Amino acid sequence: MSTNPPTFNKPKKPNYLSTTNACKLCKPLGACLAFKGIEGAVPYLHGSQGCATYMRRYIISHYNEPIDIASSSLSEKHAVYGGGPNLKLGLTNVAAKYRPELIGIATTCLTETIGDDVAMYLRQYAEDTKGSVGLPTFVNVSTPSYSGTHMEGFQTAVREVVAQLSEGGPRSETVNLLPGFVSSADYRLLHEILADFGLNATVLPDLSETMDGPALLEYEKIQGGGTPIAAIKAMGRAKATIEFGTTLGAMTTAGDVLREKFSVMHHRIGMPIGIRETDVFFNLLEELSGQPTPEKYVKQRGRLVDAYVDGHKYVFGKRAVVYGEEDLVVGLCAFLAEIGIQPVLCATGGTSGKLKEAIAAVTGDTLLEQPQVFEDVDFYEINEMAGQMNIDLVVGHSKGYPLAKKLDIPLIRVGFPIHDRIGGQRILHLGYSGAQQLFDTVTNALIEKKQDDSPVGYFYM
Repeated sequence: MSTNPPTFNKPKKPNYLSTTNACKLCKPLGACLAFKGIEGAVPYLHGSQGCATYMRRYIISHYNEPIDIASSSLSEKHAVYGGGPNLKLGLTNVAAKYRPELIGIATTCLTETIGDDVAMYLRQYAEDTKGSVGLPTFVNVSTPSYSGTHMEGFQTAVREVVAQLSEGGPRSETVNLLPGFVSSADYRLLHEILADFGLNATVLPDLSETMDGPALLEYEKIQGGGTPIAAIKAMGRAKATIEFGTTLGAMTTAGDVLREKFSVMHHRIGMPIGIRETDVFFNLLEELSGQPTPEKYVKQRGRLVDAYVDGHKYVFGKRAVVYGEEDLVVGLCAFLAEIGIQPVLCATGGTSGKLKEAIAAVTGDTLLEQPQVFEDVDFYEINEMAGQMNIDLVVGHSKGYPLAKKLDIPLIRVGFPIHDRIGGQRILHLGYSGAQQLFDTVTNALIEKKQDDSPVGYFYM
């Protein structure tokens, strides 16, 4: 009898376009979050008011922090005659009310469909306001939802910020870090790691404070923190760029722009989740800094190895579904494989075409069998496939809760969005300390499941 696991084909789509509970979010939402990681910036959507309202509600639910997203508030009339006048009026109002250093303008499906030329409108606005004092810097980015996911919107906004603001000049000793879309806690950890290596670094964007700040006596219209604009302008003079993300596909990224435009050395690596991928990151930091890994991280790694040994009997051989943003899925697969868990289904709403090979690259010498990998799927399709796979746990964001509940298995909440728990912005994914937290969470969830399923229960492991 064959012992090979069953292979499932992605469910065939009908001859019409339909998505049931998408495994992705809209492109301008990602752009808004990227802009929120810049000091003194206000995200601005060129489109209808509903887009901004939806995104604000969605983001606040995860971060539990206020976020203002301005809008040109187009109506049916503007869909016919164009949204240029509303865009210009809105920019004037935002500049007067918020006094921002930067307004990041992202387009929506509506304005892209009617063909609004935002770059032309901004040139006209600059001519109309020539000589005015106190106007902010403008960065515009094309992000219609039908052209990609929230991660592509995030990466596209970061790229345009770099392309439109960075400048060349004498080479400095600064290192650029482009970590992609990670949690506020992850951004804080990256700052700590870079400082411990003695590296002067620019992290873009930086949501460590803007989307996870302290309680204040008075409301701030623009939250403190974020990457300074002066630092962004100097990124073209850095000695090197580190960029997380091996599934970015054919799109040009901010790291590519810095290499091609300013000859900044470009190092693209995977998200440092788990020991293997974190080792790659730390080895690169040793090379760039000329310093050995600080002792505290050597000890963190050692404690993590010890934890893997302690908990191996609880996790080995378990089977997981992993879904979410592509590079996060790759990093999670690397982590799960090294602790003995078999990812059997890896799914994403993205369409890079790189996910399968990226997962194989980080798990090929660890897993006995490669997981089934599907791109451009929704949760209806994920549920259909996962229900036939004898799964022990689900790893991903809150949208997987109905699946976990149906299968009566644990959901390990990671990534974005986390809507049914407090502290999504404080979940640590990266580095040895992030892997330690993930390992403890996964192991304890599996122990709790076994405990709950026992007819007598037990209170001693």
